[in-house]
Amino acid sequence: MTGKLLRFGFHGFLNAQPLLTVLSRLAPQAGFEIVVDTPAVVAEMLMSGRLDLAMVPSAEYLRVAGEYKLVPGLCIASRGPVSTVLLVAQTPLEQVRSLALDERSRTSVALLKILYGGRFSPAIEFHPARPDLAEMLRVHDAALIIGDQALDAVPVTGNLSVHDLGEEWFRIAGRTFVHAVVAVRPGVFLDGRTLGLVGSAGQEGAREIAAVAQAHSERTGVSREICENYLREKIIYRLGAEELAGLKHFRDLCHERGLVPQKHPFRFL
Repeated sequence: MTGKLLRFGFHGFLNAQPLLTVLSRLAPQAGFEIVVDTPAVVAEMLMSGRLDLAMVPSAEYLRVAGEYKLVPGLCIASRGPVSTVLLVAQTPLEQVRSLALDERSRTSVALLKILYGGRFSPAIEFHPARPDLAEMLRVHDAALIIGDQALDAVPVTGNLSVHDLGEEWFRIAGRTFVHAVVAVRPGVFLDGRTLGLVGSAGQEGAREIAAVAQAHSERTGVSREICENYLREKIIYRLGAEELAGLKHFRDLCHERGLVPQKHPFRFL
């Protein structure tokens, strides 16, 4: 590619690191500038035009899907327990009156309401909060925690009840859950070569998992084995037929519950 660099947004969680490693290396030849922030901020930057394309939370994509096109072949998904989207409660769910919501992604909030909305009291109050599980539970009855902080949450949770939303989704829906997709804003063009480079990042990223897991372990103290198992066994990077079926089902449920305004069809570059 030639001309102006395309600003490509990503979140910095562990599940994105294999992709970021590959795409950062390819950025000069692909014409990208990689921008890293939280999922919610990345989605806002894409909507405001400060990014050209981005890995955005699926609920953010579904909310405005009519305005975006998808890059084929690449996503972040899971099928079963995922370990990084957790509802942690100090009381039975029916008795929760105050629930702290990790402020970094709205997809997990939508999934929480779909999966557990019928069990919560009508009097429950939701409070956006910084992702500090101990502090969230000090103030509230329960907490929704995502990302790397959730992966590191087990020592904090002790005897509290822990609900893995990925596991619960698969138990109820029997489908893959798509956490994030690569969306492209209107007017942005990616040629075939660039699309190929982006679409193959998941496959290429598999070769980086061992190094990524080691680096994350050294930085956070979470064991290398936990990090590597998470990336190899729980995260899916290919946006295929099963992933699209799961995304469609999530879209339909979000629409039924008034979480997205319309059921837009998926459009690809």
